[in-house]
Formats: sequence, C-alpha cells, structure tokens
Amino acid sequence: MNEPVEYPPFRLGKSRFDQSMFYGRLRHFLDVIDPRTLFVSESRLHDCIKLLDQFKNGTLPPGVTNVQLWDAQKVKQAIIHPDTGEKIPMPFRMSGFVPFGTPVVVGLLLPNQTLASTIFWQWLNQSHNACVNYCNRNATRPAPMSRFFQGYLGAVSSAVTIAVGLNILIKRAERFSPTTRLLVQRFIPFPAVASANVCNVMLMRHTELSEGISVLDDKGNVVGTSKLAARHALMETALTRVVLPMPILLLPPIVIAILEKLPLLQKHPRLVLPVHSMVCLSAFGAALPVAISLFPQNSQIHVSELEPEISAATECKILTYNKGL
Repeated sequence: MNEPVEYPPFRLGKSRFDQSMFYGRLRHFLDVIDPRTLFVSESRLHDCIKLLDQFKNGTLPPGVTNVQLWDAQKVKQAIIHPDTGEKIPMPFRMSGFVPFGTPVVVGLLLPNQTLASTIFWQWLNQSHNACVNYCNRNATRPAPMSRFFQGYLGAVSSAVTIAVGLNILIKRAERFSPTTRLLVQRFIPFPAVASANVCNVMLMRHTELSEGISVLDDKGNVVGTSKLAARHALMETALTRVVLPMPILLLPPIVIAILEKLPLLQKHPRLVLPVHSMVCLSAFGAALPVAISLFPQNSQIHVSELEPEISAATECKILTYNKGL
C-alpha cells in the first residue's frame, strides 16, 4: 500500500519535517500546536504509547504504517512530557496555548483599561506563560523551583511596571486627542509583554552565562562547554521572545480600530467584543506558528568565535548549540 509522500519512514523522537528550512519548521509547529490533540481520549493515548513502545522494542504487529506511527508520536508528544513521562495539564500544553491564551490576549487588548484591570491582565498573562514554560521545561537537568519563581516574579514585575507606567504617561499626554490616546493605549501590552519575556529569560537562564552550554560537532558529539555560546544562545532566545508577541499584540489593535469604524459595529456595539475576540483568535492562531518557526532550534557558530580550548578540541569549523525556547 502506497503511503502519502509527506509521511517519510518513521524515526522515533524526530520530526517528520526538515527543521533546517522555514517551511519544515512551520509544518512541525503546526503539528505541535494542533488543538485537536486536546480531545484525545485516554484509550487513544494508551494505544499510541503502546504502538511507539512496540516500535522501540522491535515488536510491531504486521500492517502498521508510517502514517500510524507518526500520528501516534504526535499524540504522545502533545500530551506526555518527554522527560518526566507525566501528563501535561491541558491548559499548559503547547496545543492548548492558543485556545487557552486567546482570552488573555483579548483582555490585554481591551480598550479603556483601569489601573486594576491592567495589573490583572498582565499578571494573568505572565502566570499563564510561566505555567506553560514550567510544564514544558527541559527536565533532564533538575532546576530549583526558586529559579522559576525568580523568573516569574521578574516577568510579572517588569510587565506590570511598564504597562502601568506607559498608561499613566499616555493619560497625561495633553497633545493626544481622545481617539489617538485610545489607539496608542492598545499598543501598550506589546512593550510590557516583550520586556517581561526578556526579563524572564535572563533571570531563568543566567547561570548558563557562568556555567556555559554544550557545543556539538557535525556528528552530534559534544566538543565542550562554552560560555560564549551561552551568550549567543541567550541573545537569540531574547530576540525570539521579543518577536513572538509582535504579530499577536500589534496586528489586532490595527484591525480592530478599522473594524470599529464600520457602520455595523457602530450601530450594534454589543458585537464589538465578539469581533474583538475573533480577531485576536485569528491573529494568535495564524501568527504563533509563523513566529516560532522563524529561528531554528539549533544554531550554528564558527569555532573562531568560541574559547581557545574549544578550537583546540576539534577540527570542525562550524559547531552547533541548542539555543532553547
């Protein structure tokens, strides 16, 4: 039986898409955030895990296809943490990030925010992000809870401080008309969230700067541990965390401002919130996989940019390191 071309021979623990190309990464992350995996039953999950175990042990029953194996791996990876083997709570799975995160985005972009509502939505957003980060963390090397708590407090503090500070400045700006002031206020969540994301990265992973991260040769062998590579990794991750919220928090205010001028919404103001929610959901669902696909998970660096002892330990000119999420 001929199988679909997009289903190559199954490789346990690997992506079925080429991660060196943007299109491959995009298709991979569309699989990762697929919300349909939220509705997988316990029996279906058990069958998927059993099938993958059979493949690993070389005891697959006859007739099992690559399509079945890839689908089974997709289901297991969406629900089960790869290091702990435990189920990830539904709201904190990557497949639940859009459906459970959209109400928070809607709240962040609501017009005429009070001081209390600004603080609440920024706190809720950073709390949701912190839970997602923790539940999908790399658990191969145990990290103290204090580090996650430190990153969480730093993210909440920076987000709330910047959002509240900008809101106060805009309300005091006498040159802005009420319409302009309302439009500008809708863009405040982006700098607050972006700065909080960077703060979270730096607080959570600052020990990498002193301890270094592993760099690998073209065969996947660890050449050594580099602090300079760690610096590059943190800078790339921080840039990624700034890019991620851009389309999600900058596009909807523009679209919503245009839609609110339509006669339909002016005549029926009750439709504003549902339309607002649909715009945020569409932007979140479309932009998230594109944003997280922009940069490959594994970055390359020339050996001359690393420590002398790293250069002396290998003949490779280009080494690879995992920049993290």
